[in-house]
Amino acid sequence: MTARFRKMLDDLAETFWLVPALIVLLGIGIAFLAIEIDRGTIVADWLRDEWLYNGGATGARTLLGAIASSTIGVAGTVFSIMIAALSLAAGQMGPRLLRNFTRDRGNQITLGVFLATFCYALIVLRSVRTPAEGAFVPHLATTIGIVLAFLSVATLVYFVGHMSGRINVDTVIGLVSDDVQSMIHSLTREDSQPAPPPARFWQNAVPIIDPRQGYLVQLDERGLATWACEHDTAIHLLVRPGDYIFPGAPIAMATMPRDGIEEAIRNATALGPQQVTSADLRFAVRQLVEVAVRALSPGINDPHTAITVLDRLGAALCEMQPLRLQTSVWIKEGKPALVVPHLRYHELVAAMFDMIRQNAADAPPVLIRMIEVMIQVVSCERDPQRIDCVREHADLVLADAERCIRNPSDLDAVRNHHRRFTAVFEKGPIGRFLT
Repeated sequence: MTARFRKMLDDLAETFWLVPALIVLLGIGIAFLAIEIDRGTIVADWLRDEWLYNGGATGARTLLGAIASSTIGVAGTVFSIMIAALSLAAGQMGPRLLRNFTRDRGNQITLGVFLATFCYALIVLRSVRTPAEGAFVPHLATTIGIVLAFLSVATLVYFVGHMSGRINVDTVIGLVSDDVQSMIHSLTREDSQPAPPPARFWQNAVPIIDPRQGYLVQLDERGLATWACEHDTAIHLLVRPGDYIFPGAPIAMATMPRDGIEEAIRNATALGPQQVTSADLRFAVRQLVEVAVRALSPGINDPHTAITVLDRLGAALCEMQPLRLQTSVWIKEGKPALVVPHLRYHELVAAMFDMIRQNAADAPPVLIRMIEVMIQVVSCERDPQRIDCVREHADLVLADAERCIRNPSDLDAVRNHHRRFTAVFEKGPIGRFLT
Protein backbone atom coordinates (compact mmCIF):
# COMPACT_ATOMS: atom_id res chain seq x y z
CA MET A 1 0.00 0.00 0.00
CA THR A 2 2.94 2.33 0.60
CA ALA A 3 3.91 2.14 -3.07
CA ARG A 4 0.37 2.90 -4.19
CA PHE A 5 0.10 5.80 -1.76
CA ARG A 6 3.39 7.25 -3.02
CA LYS A 7 2.17 6.83 -6.59
CA MET A 8 -1.04 8.67 -5.73
CA LEU A 9 0.97 11.55 -4.22
CA ASP A 10 3.22 11.66 -7.27
CA ASP A 11 0.21 11.68 -9.58
CA LEU A 12 -1.31 14.57 -7.65
CA ALA A 13 1.97 16.47 -7.79
CA GLU A 14 2.11 15.93 -11.56
CA THR A 15 -1.45 17.09 -12.24
CA PHE A 16 -2.04 20.51 -13.72
CA TRP A 17 -5.35 21.20 -11.97
CA LEU A 18 -4.53 20.71 -8.28
CA VAL A 19 -2.78 24.02 -7.54
CA PRO A 20 -5.27 26.12 -9.59
CA ALA A 21 -8.15 24.37 -7.83
CA LEU A 22 -6.69 25.15 -4.39
CA ILE A 23 -6.17 28.80 -5.35
CA VAL A 24 -9.77 29.03 -6.64
CA LEU A 25 -11.08 27.59 -3.37
CA LEU A 26 -8.95 30.11 -1.49
CA GLY A 27 -10.42 32.94 -3.58
CA ILE A 28 -13.97 31.76 -2.91
CA GLY A 29 -13.25 31.51 0.80
CA ILE A 30 -11.84 35.04 0.89
CA ALA A 31 -14.93 36.30 -0.94
CA PHE A 32 -17.33 34.87 1.64
CA LEU A 33 -15.16 36.09 4.50
CA ALA A 34 -14.94 39.62 3.09
CA ILE A 35 -18.71 39.74 2.57
CA GLU A 36 -19.33 38.68 6.17
CA ILE A 37 -16.94 41.34 7.40
CA ASP A 38 -18.83 43.92 5.33
CA ARG A 39 -22.12 42.79 6.85
CA GLY A 40 -20.77 43.35 10.35
CA THR A 41 -19.41 46.46 12.03
CA ILE A 42 -15.72 45.58 11.94
CA VAL A 43 -14.86 48.01 9.15
CA ALA A 44 -14.86 51.54 10.54
CA ASP A 45 -16.57 54.37 8.67
CA TRP A 46 -13.36 56.38 8.35
CA LEU A 47 -11.56 53.38 6.82
CA ARG A 48 -14.41 52.86 4.39
CA ASP A 49 -14.40 56.51 3.35
CA GLU A 50 -10.64 56.94 3.03
CA TRP A 51 -9.28 53.63 1.79
CA LEU A 52 -12.05 51.36 0.56
CA TYR A 53 -14.42 51.50 -2.37
CA ASN A 54 -17.12 54.02 -1.44
CA GLY A 55 -19.34 53.99 -4.52
CA GLY A 56 -22.85 52.73 -4.92
CA ALA A 57 -24.32 49.38 -5.84
CA THR A 58 -24.50 50.10 -9.57
CA GLY A 59 -20.84 51.07 -9.69
CA ALA A 60 -19.84 47.98 -7.68
CA ARG A 61 -21.75 45.70 -10.02
CA THR A 62 -20.20 47.29 -13.10
CA LEU A 63 -16.72 47.09 -11.60
CA LEU A 64 -17.02 43.48 -10.47
CA GLY A 65 -18.58 42.47 -13.78
CA ALA A 66 -15.71 44.04 -15.69
CA ILE A 67 -13.18 42.22 -13.48
CA ALA A 68 -14.90 38.87 -13.95
CA SER A 69 -15.30 39.14 -17.72
CA SER A 70 -11.79 40.46 -18.36
CA THR A 71 -9.97 37.89 -16.21
CA ILE A 72 -11.72 34.87 -17.72
CA GLY A 73 -11.17 36.28 -21.22
CA VAL A 74 -7.48 36.92 -20.64
CA ALA A 75 -7.06 33.47 -19.06
CA GLY A 76 -8.53 31.78 -22.12
CA THR A 77 -6.44 33.82 -24.55
CA VAL A 78 -3.18 33.39 -22.64
CA PHE A 79 -3.48 29.64 -22.31
CA SER A 80 -4.51 29.24 -25.93
CA ILE A 81 -1.27 30.96 -26.85
CA MET A 82 0.57 28.70 -24.40
CA ILE A 83 -0.81 25.56 -26.05
CA ALA A 84 0.35 26.82 -29.44
CA ALA A 85 3.82 27.51 -28.03
CA LEU A 86 3.96 24.07 -26.43
CA SER A 87 3.02 22.45 -29.73
CA LEU A 88 6.02 24.08 -31.35
CA ALA A 89 8.24 23.10 -28.43
CA ALA A 90 7.03 19.49 -28.62
CA GLY A 91 8.07 19.30 -32.25
CA GLN A 92 11.56 20.54 -31.45
CA MET A 93 12.27 18.92 -28.08
CA GLY A 94 9.89 15.97 -27.88
CA PRO A 95 6.37 15.44 -26.51
CA ARG A 96 7.64 13.73 -23.36
CA LEU A 97 9.05 17.04 -22.17
CA LEU A 98 5.61 18.68 -22.17
CA ARG A 99 5.04 17.34 -18.66
CA ASN A 100 7.78 19.71 -17.53
CA PHE A 101 5.52 22.55 -18.63
CA THR A 102 2.27 21.18 -17.20
CA ARG A 103 3.83 20.54 -13.77
CA ASP A 104 5.46 23.96 -13.74
CA ARG A 105 4.26 25.82 -10.65
CA GLY A 106 4.45 29.20 -12.38
CA ASN A 107 1.95 28.14 -15.04
CA GLN A 108 -0.34 26.57 -12.45
CA ILE A 109 -0.30 29.62 -10.17
CA THR A 110 -0.98 31.92 -13.13
CA LEU A 111 -4.09 29.97 -14.09
CA GLY A 112 -5.14 29.80 -10.44
CA VAL A 113 -4.88 33.58 -9.96
CA PHE A 114 -6.98 34.34 -13.05
CA LEU A 115 -9.67 31.78 -12.20
CA ALA A 116 -9.69 32.73 -8.51
CA THR A 117 -10.17 36.39 -9.41
CA PHE A 118 -13.03 35.43 -11.74
CA CYS A 119 -14.75 33.30 -9.09
CA TYR A 120 -14.15 35.92 -6.40
CA ALA A 121 -15.78 38.64 -8.51
CA LEU A 122 -18.82 36.44 -9.19
CA ILE A 123 -19.29 35.56 -5.50
CA VAL A 124 -19.07 39.20 -4.43
CA LEU A 125 -21.24 40.34 -7.35
CA ARG A 126 -24.14 38.16 -6.22
CA SER A 127 -24.20 39.91 -2.82
CA VAL A 128 -24.50 43.49 -4.13
CA ARG A 129 -27.96 45.00 -3.58
CA THR A 130 -29.41 48.28 -4.83
CA PRO A 131 -31.64 50.41 -2.52
CA ALA A 132 -34.68 48.82 -4.12
CA GLU A 133 -33.30 45.36 -3.28
CA GLY A 134 -32.17 46.05 0.25
CA ALA A 135 -29.16 48.41 -0.15
CA PHE A 136 -25.99 46.40 0.51
CA VAL A 137 -22.64 47.33 -0.99
CA PRO A 138 -19.66 45.19 0.15
CA HIS A 139 -17.04 47.94 0.27
CA LEU A 140 -14.19 45.76 1.60
CA ALA A 141 -14.96 42.87 -0.75
CA THR A 142 -15.13 45.19 -3.76
CA THR A 143 -11.79 46.76 -2.80
CA ILE A 144 -10.22 43.32 -2.55
CA GLY A 145 -11.59 42.61 -6.02
CA ILE A 146 -9.80 45.69 -7.35
CA VAL A 147 -6.57 44.49 -5.70
CA LEU A 148 -7.00 41.06 -7.29
CA ALA A 149 -7.48 42.73 -10.67
CA PHE A 150 -4.14 44.50 -10.30
CA LEU A 151 -2.62 41.22 -9.11
CA SER A 152 -3.94 39.55 -12.27
CA VAL A 153 -2.24 42.23 -14.39
CA ALA A 154 1.05 41.62 -12.60
CA THR A 155 0.59 37.85 -13.02
CA LEU A 156 0.02 38.32 -16.74
CA VAL A 157 3.29 40.24 -17.08
CA TYR A 158 5.08 37.55 -15.08
CA PHE A 159 3.54 34.76 -17.16
CA VAL A 160 4.65 36.24 -20.48
CA GLY A 161 8.25 36.50 -19.29
CA HIS A 162 8.11 33.11 -17.59
CA MET A 163 6.80 31.26 -20.64
CA SER A 164 9.21 32.96 -23.02
CA GLY A 165 12.05 31.65 -20.87
CA ARG A 166 10.57 28.20 -20.35
CA ILE A 167 10.25 27.35 -24.02
CA ASN A 168 13.94 28.16 -24.48
CA VAL A 169 15.75 24.91 -25.18
CA ASP A 170 18.61 25.74 -22.80
CA THR A 171 16.11 26.27 -19.98
CA VAL A 172 14.43 22.93 -20.72
CA ILE A 173 17.81 21.18 -20.77
CA GLY A 174 18.64 22.76 -17.43
CA LEU A 175 15.37 21.59 -15.87
CA VAL A 176 15.77 18.02 -17.08
CA SER A 177 19.43 17.91 -16.02
CA ASP A 178 18.32 19.00 -12.55
CA ASP A 179 16.02 15.96 -12.51
CA VAL A 180 18.94 13.76 -13.52
CA GLN A 181 21.16 15.11 -10.75
CA SER A 182 18.35 14.75 -8.20
CA MET A 183 17.84 11.13 -9.23
CA ILE A 184 21.59 10.45 -9.05
CA HIS A 185 21.72 11.66 -5.45
CA SER A 186 18.66 9.59 -4.51
CA LEU A 187 20.03 6.38 -6.09
CA THR A 188 23.64 6.61 -4.87
CA ARG A 189 25.47 6.34 -1.59
CA GLU A 190 28.96 7.31 -0.48
CA ASP A 191 29.50 4.13 1.56
CA SER A 192 29.92 0.62 0.20
CA GLN A 193 26.81 -1.40 -0.65
CA PRO A 194 26.16 -5.09 0.13
CA ALA A 195 26.90 -7.41 -2.76
CA PRO A 196 24.08 -9.56 -4.18
CA PRO A 197 24.18 -13.27 -3.35
CA PRO A 198 25.74 -15.61 -5.93
CA ALA A 199 23.64 -17.12 -8.70
CA ARG A 200 23.59 -20.54 -7.02
CA PHE A 201 21.61 -18.96 -4.16
CA TRP A 202 18.61 -18.83 -6.51
CA GLN A 203 19.06 -22.22 -8.23
CA ASN A 204 15.94 -23.71 -6.59
CA ALA A 205 13.86 -20.52 -6.66
CA VAL A 206 10.34 -20.60 -8.08
CA PRO A 207 8.89 -17.91 -10.37
CA ILE A 208 6.13 -15.56 -9.26
CA ILE A 209 3.71 -14.64 -12.06
CA ASP A 210 2.02 -11.25 -12.24
CA PRO A 211 -1.12 -10.78 -14.38
CA ARG A 212 -0.80 -6.98 -14.47
CA GLN A 213 0.80 -4.84 -17.14
CA GLY A 214 2.33 -1.37 -17.10
CA TYR A 215 5.44 0.48 -16.06
CA LEU A 216 6.74 -0.06 -12.55
CA VAL A 217 6.65 3.47 -11.13
CA GLN A 218 6.85 2.85 -7.37
CA LEU A 219 8.45 0.09 -5.32
CA ASP A 220 8.31 -0.31 -1.55
CA GLU A 221 11.57 -2.19 -1.11
CA ARG A 222 11.63 -1.91 2.67
CA GLY A 223 8.12 -3.26 3.10
CA LEU A 224 8.69 -6.18 0.74
CA ALA A 225 12.01 -7.05 2.36
CA THR A 226 10.36 -7.04 5.79
CA TRP A 227 7.59 -9.33 4.55
CA ALA A 228 10.14 -11.76 3.06
CA CYS A 229 12.11 -11.84 6.32
CA GLU A 230 8.98 -12.46 8.40
CA HIS A 231 7.99 -15.37 6.14
CA ASP A 232 11.50 -16.88 5.97
CA THR A 233 12.03 -16.52 2.25
CA ALA A 234 14.11 -14.44 -0.13
CA ILE A 235 12.71 -12.58 -3.14
CA HIS A 236 14.60 -11.61 -6.28
CA LEU A 237 12.62 -9.13 -8.34
CA LEU A 238 13.18 -9.46 -12.07
CA VAL A 239 12.16 -5.87 -12.78
CA ARG A 240 13.17 -2.48 -11.43
CA PRO A 241 11.46 0.91 -11.42
CA GLY A 242 11.01 2.04 -15.01
CA ASP A 243 10.71 -1.47 -16.46
CA TYR A 244 7.55 -2.60 -18.25
CA ILE A 245 5.75 -5.54 -16.65
CA PHE A 246 4.20 -7.93 -19.16
CA PRO A 247 1.03 -9.81 -18.16
CA GLY A 248 1.67 -13.42 -17.34
CA ALA A 249 5.46 -13.01 -17.24
CA PRO A 250 7.46 -13.73 -14.07
CA ILE A 251 7.94 -10.65 -11.94
CA ALA A 252 10.09 -12.26 -9.24
CA MET A 253 11.77 -15.42 -8.00
CA ALA A 254 11.38 -16.75 -4.45
CA THR A 255 13.59 -19.25 -2.68
CA MET A 256 10.61 -20.62 -0.74
CA PRO A 257 7.03 -20.14 -2.03
CA ARG A 258 4.77 -18.75 0.69
CA ASP A 259 1.06 -18.08 0.84
CA GLY A 260 0.31 -14.48 0.08
CA ILE A 261 3.58 -13.73 -1.71
CA GLU A 262 1.76 -12.62 -4.88
CA GLU A 263 -0.37 -10.19 -2.86
CA ALA A 264 2.71 -8.91 -1.00
CA ILE A 265 4.44 -8.14 -4.29
CA ARG A 266 1.32 -6.43 -5.66
CA ASN A 267 1.04 -4.30 -2.52
CA ALA A 268 4.71 -3.32 -2.73
CA THR A 269 4.56 -2.31 -6.40
CA ALA A 270 2.54 0.33 -8.21
CA LEU A 271 2.17 0.36 -11.99
CA GLY A 272 1.40 3.24 -14.31
CA PRO A 273 0.70 3.76 -18.01
CA GLN A 274 3.88 5.76 -18.57
CA GLN A 275 7.36 6.16 -17.15
CA VAL A 276 8.15 8.88 -14.63
CA THR A 277 11.44 10.57 -13.81
CA SER A 278 10.93 10.12 -10.06
CA ALA A 279 11.37 6.35 -10.38
CA ASP A 280 13.81 5.79 -13.22
CA LEU A 281 17.14 7.53 -13.75
CA ARG A 282 17.39 6.08 -17.25
CA PHE A 283 14.15 7.79 -18.25
CA ALA A 284 15.40 11.15 -17.00
CA VAL A 285 18.60 10.63 -19.00
CA ARG A 286 16.63 9.58 -22.08
CA GLN A 287 14.66 12.82 -21.92
CA LEU A 288 17.92 14.75 -22.24
CA VAL A 289 19.14 12.44 -24.97
CA GLU A 290 15.88 12.91 -26.88
CA VAL A 291 16.50 16.67 -27.01
CA ALA A 292 19.96 16.04 -28.48
CA VAL A 293 18.74 13.46 -31.00
CA ARG A 294 15.96 15.72 -32.23
CA ALA A 295 18.43 18.58 -32.52
CA LEU A 296 20.59 16.39 -34.77
CA SER A 297 17.72 15.49 -37.09
CA PRO A 298 17.86 16.96 -40.63
CA GLY A 299 14.71 18.99 -40.02
CA ILE A 300 16.24 20.89 -37.08
CA ASN A 301 20.01 20.50 -37.60
CA ASP A 302 21.09 22.18 -34.34
CA PRO A 303 24.37 20.62 -33.17
CA HIS A 304 24.83 23.33 -30.51
CA THR A 305 21.86 21.93 -28.58
CA ALA A 306 23.36 18.45 -28.74
CA ILE A 307 26.65 19.82 -27.44
CA THR A 308 24.82 21.48 -24.53
CA VAL A 309 23.19 18.17 -23.65
CA LEU A 310 26.59 16.43 -23.72
CA ASP A 311 27.96 19.02 -21.30
CA ARG A 312 25.13 18.34 -18.87
CA LEU A 313 25.56 14.56 -19.14
CA GLY A 314 29.29 14.87 -18.52
CA ALA A 315 28.66 17.03 -15.47
CA ALA A 316 26.31 14.36 -14.09
CA LEU A 317 28.99 11.67 -14.50
CA CYS A 318 31.61 13.87 -12.83
CA GLU A 319 29.23 14.47 -9.94
CA MET A 320 28.95 10.69 -9.50
CA GLN A 321 32.69 10.31 -8.94
CA PRO A 322 32.56 9.94 -5.11
CA LEU A 323 29.22 8.11 -5.17
CA ARG A 324 28.26 4.49 -5.65
CA LEU A 325 25.04 3.24 -7.20
CA GLN A 326 22.82 1.32 -4.84
CA THR A 327 22.88 -2.45 -5.21
CA SER A 328 19.31 -2.70 -3.81
CA VAL A 329 20.23 -5.73 -1.71
CA TRP A 330 18.27 -5.90 1.55
CA ILE A 331 19.84 -7.94 4.34
CA LYS A 332 17.54 -8.92 7.19
CA GLU A 333 18.81 -10.84 10.21
CA GLY A 334 22.04 -11.57 8.37
CA LYS A 335 20.37 -13.15 5.33
CA PRO A 336 19.37 -11.75 1.93
CA ALA A 337 15.67 -10.92 2.00
CA LEU A 338 15.20 -8.91 -1.20
CA VAL A 339 17.28 -8.25 -4.29
CA VAL A 340 16.20 -5.72 -6.88
CA PRO A 341 18.05 -5.35 -10.21
CA HIS A 342 20.07 -2.19 -9.89
CA LEU A 343 21.28 0.26 -12.48
CA ARG A 344 24.92 -0.30 -13.36
CA TYR A 345 27.40 2.35 -14.36
CA HIS A 346 27.96 0.97 -17.86
CA GLU A 347 24.19 0.96 -18.48
CA LEU A 348 23.98 4.59 -17.43
CA VAL A 349 26.89 5.62 -19.66
CA ALA A 350 25.39 3.72 -22.59
CA ALA A 351 22.03 5.45 -22.08
CA MET A 352 23.83 8.80 -22.13
CA PHE A 353 26.10 8.41 -25.14
CA ASP A 354 25.00 5.58 -27.45
CA MET A 355 22.00 7.17 -29.14
CA ILE A 356 23.68 10.57 -29.51
CA ARG A 357 26.77 8.95 -31.01
CA GLN A 358 24.72 6.91 -33.44
CA ASN A 359 22.84 9.96 -34.67
CA ALA A 360 25.95 12.17 -34.77
CA ALA A 361 28.19 9.74 -36.62
CA ASP A 362 28.62 12.23 -39.46
CA ALA A 363 28.69 15.37 -37.27
CA PRO A 364 32.34 16.08 -36.34
CA PRO A 365 31.60 18.92 -33.87
CA VAL A 366 29.35 16.68 -31.78
CA LEU A 367 31.77 13.73 -31.85
CA ILE A 368 34.66 15.99 -30.88
CA ARG A 369 32.67 17.46 -28.00
CA MET A 370 31.67 13.97 -26.87
CA ILE A 371 35.33 12.97 -26.61
CA GLU A 372 36.13 16.21 -24.78
CA VAL A 373 33.39 15.44 -22.27
CA MET A 374 34.78 11.94 -21.79
CA ILE A 375 38.23 13.44 -21.17
CA GLN A 376 36.76 15.50 -18.33
CA VAL A 377 35.01 12.44 -16.90
CA VAL A 378 38.13 10.23 -16.82
CA SER A 379 40.14 13.15 -15.43
CA CYS A 380 38.03 13.24 -12.28
CA GLU A 381 37.09 9.56 -12.04
CA ARG A 382 39.14 7.21 -9.83
CA ASP A 383 37.39 3.88 -10.33
CA PRO A 384 39.30 1.77 -12.91
CA GLN A 385 36.16 -0.06 -14.05
CA ARG A 386 34.33 3.18 -14.70
CA ILE A 387 37.32 4.59 -16.59
CA ASP A 388 37.45 1.46 -18.76
CA CYS A 389 33.74 1.87 -19.48
CA VAL A 390 34.23 5.45 -20.67
CA ARG A 391 37.22 4.36 -22.77
CA GLU A 392 35.06 1.84 -24.61
CA HIS A 393 32.64 4.58 -25.60
CA ALA A 394 35.48 6.85 -26.71
CA ASP A 395 36.71 4.04 -28.97
CA LEU A 396 33.20 3.69 -30.38
CA VAL A 397 33.16 7.41 -31.19
CA LEU A 398 36.43 7.05 -33.12
CA ALA A 399 35.15 3.96 -34.94
CA ASP A 400 31.99 5.76 -36.06
CA ALA A 401 34.00 8.77 -37.16
CA GLU A 402 36.33 6.65 -39.29
CA ARG A 403 33.32 4.93 -40.84
CA CYS A 404 31.16 7.98 -41.59
CA ILE A 405 33.31 11.13 -41.84
CA ARG A 406 34.66 11.60 -45.34
CA ASN A 407 36.51 14.88 -44.91
CA PRO A 408 40.14 14.03 -43.98
CA SER A 409 40.56 17.24 -42.00
CA ASP A 410 37.48 16.59 -39.86
CA LEU A 411 38.54 12.99 -39.33
CA ASP A 412 42.01 14.08 -38.21
CA ALA A 413 40.43 16.42 -35.67
CA VAL A 414 38.46 13.54 -34.17
CA ARG A 415 41.57 11.35 -34.12
CA ASN A 416 43.59 14.07 -32.38
CA HIS A 417 40.99 14.38 -29.64
CA HIS A 418 40.89 10.62 -29.24
CA ARG A 419 44.70 10.57 -28.86
CA ARG A 420 44.35 13.21 -26.16
CA PHE A 421 41.75 11.02 -24.46
CA THR A 422 44.10 8.03 -24.63
CA ALA A 423 46.90 10.07 -23.05
CA VAL A 424 44.62 11.13 -20.18
CA PHE A 425 43.43 7.54 -19.82
CA GLU A 426 47.00 6.25 -19.55
CA LYS A 427 48.75 9.06 -17.65
CA GLY A 428 45.97 10.87 -15.82
CA PRO A 429 45.03 14.56 -16.14
CA ILE A 430 48.64 15.49 -16.95
CA GLY A 431 48.27 13.50 -20.17
CA ARG A 432 46.33 16.26 -21.90
CA PHE A 433 49.51 18.37 -21.92
CA LEU A 434 51.65 15.60 -23.40
CA THR A 435 49.88 15.35 -26.77
